Amino acid sequence: MLSPQPHEPSDRYHHHVDPISGQQPISEGGDNGFPLRRSSTDENNHPDDTDSINTVIHDGDAESNRPLLAPPPIITQRPLSINTPGDSTDEDNDDDDEPASEKPVTWSSLPKKGQLAILTFARLSEPLTQTSLQAYMFYQLRSFNPSLPDSTISAQAGLLQGSFTAAQFLTAVWWGRLADAEWMGRKKVLMIGLSGTCLSCLGFGFSRSFAVAAVFRTLGGVLNSNVGVMRTMIAEIIEEKKFQSRAFLLLPMCFNIGVIIGPILGGMLADPAKNFSHLFGPGSVFGGEDGVWWMQRWPFLLPNLLSAIFIFASLVAVFLGLEETHEVARYRHDWGRKLGRALVKNLSGRRRYYRPLINHPDDESLYIDGSVASRSVPSSPVRPRARPPHKRPGFRQIWTPNVLLTLLVHFLLAFHTSAFNAMTFVFLSAPRAPQDSREGFFRFGGGLGLSSSRVGLATAIIGVIGLPLQIFVYPQVQSRLGTLASFRAFLPFSPLAYALMPFLVLIPRHPWLVWPAFTVVVGLQVISRTFALPAAIILVNNSVTNPSVLGTIHGVAQSIASGARTLGPFIGGWGLGLGFKDNLVGGIWWFLALEALVGWLLLWKIYEGGGIEQPQQQQLSEQTEENEGNR
Repeated sequence: MLSPQPHEPSDRYHHHVDPISGQQPISEGGDNGFPLRRSSTDENNHPDDTDSINTVIHDGDAESNRPLLAPPPIITQRPLSINTPGDSTDEDNDDDDEPASEKPVTWSSLPKKGQLAILTFARLSEPLTQTSLQAYMFYQLRSFNPSLPDSTISAQAGLLQGSFTAAQFLTAVWWGRLADAEWMGRKKVLMIGLSGTCLSCLGFGFSRSFAVAAVFRTLGGVLNSNVGVMRTMIAEIIEEKKFQSRAFLLLPMCFNIGVIIGPILGGMLADPAKNFSHLFGPGSVFGGEDGVWWMQRWPFLLPNLLSAIFIFASLVAVFLGLEETHEVARYRHDWGRKLGRALVKNLSGRRRYYRPLINHPDDESLYIDGSVASRSVPSSPVRPRARPPHKRPGFRQIWTPNVLLTLLVHFLLAFHTSAFNAMTFVFLSAPRAPQDSREGFFRFGGGLGLSSSRVGLATAIIGVIGLPLQIFVYPQVQSRLGTLASFRAFLPFSPLAYALMPFLVLIPRHPWLVWPAFTVVVGLQVISRTFALPAAIILVNNSVTNPSVLGTIHGVAQSIASGARTLGPFIGGWGLGLGFKDNLVGGIWWFLALEALVGWLLLWKIYEGGGIEQPQQQQLSEQTEENEGNR
């Protein structure tokens, strides 16, 4: 209920021209054109008042006695722009009347590219570390006890790989729930994960026994839940679904970059005193008479030290530059961001100058309705107060049949892709079977018998094929077909690749025959997972409709994927060993093909949810209608 001001109007209100619209104010309820005071009910209906010009101009008078001008006429040809708490500073472009949905989506059009770059930098640290470790793990384990047979060392390597993913499987859900907690948030959990990975790398590099190495690998898995938290943050940074195909592709893209760079760095830097004896060995340039002592005591410390430095750099970037995205924790004071802004200001050397918004003797005339000022006056940098936390939904509201089936598809996909990655290295290195060992069309054994350098080349082929597909092909195809349709269309390439892989041993041993055939078969699997991996992440994300459980769902998804990545290499290696022994190397490959087909069939039972974007738009629409109804 609006009531006139109790004091007498002065001439300045009758003849004052509004500085925003250039028109005289219109009465909002009084008969004499005198502006009216807003009631407490009206103030509650305008949650964006803290973003209005009232927050930046204050002369110390009591707010209850401050006169307010009526809003100028609003042009209805253009809709109001409503600022959400997560939006950055918006600029109106009056010359652009084309709807945003009709603009083509490109990599350069991604919003908040700085935040996405920090997350990508942090994500790249893990695949670089993992792929670098695979290049020298066998030799580091042999250095612990040179008397052990190769079979025992291979088993220890499998245990080290499994200890990391098994620890992630047990703790990812717990970290996801912590990321959803208001007192913790996403950023703190991500920083803990990066710190744990950095500590794990250093501990593994200083290890001199298998037990110590296993402890630090397990510790790295316990403290590392980065993937689920990063997916949650990307989902909250990128609110529009049209950008999801590119935004969620950034994380899988880091894997292909790590596959290309990681083994090269790990292989070059491992045991430098031996591989670069003229530089670091006894009597060398830098080693002196006895060589570099720490390189001889810890021969595999250098690649781990480099990985730890890279991870620490990403940790600093997250601390100084990454914004919190939790719906409540984002409004708390962030010392890291404050320090980051101060450093940028000091390093840039730029000095800001301020001038009054408008020169007018009556500063009270600038107190206008905040809902109108948001259209033509830059909003205040002061953030609005956080809304009360939502009530956490019940069990059946979270774990719907669509969510459960989507997570099952996610598990099956992670299982056969991780099994393929682990089995390929063994299959390429295993010696070829004798020519007379073949029995029929399906009963044969052996591998391709490639040297270690050739295995590295084969690994690089996987990354070289996948990276251009992810950058140039996937976004275009996904924008035309959609997430679920592209998932259904390209996932069958994986079972086809698994079915053909064992037949490579039947090709004559000519490089001009083996390498093209291998490239085609591996290319089918790379094409399939290029579309399948980001699609699975997007489907999991869009199956969640309540932001209060988004971190939990992504934590569960990461836990499920970690369990699959633990079982996949174990079952794949065990089945491949049986195939070598029983002269049926194709058995485990054909099993993977059937498992991938089951996942493809389940895709026809799920649907792509609307995610958390639609409830936000509906809430903003209702808020707009309410504000216009109060005018």
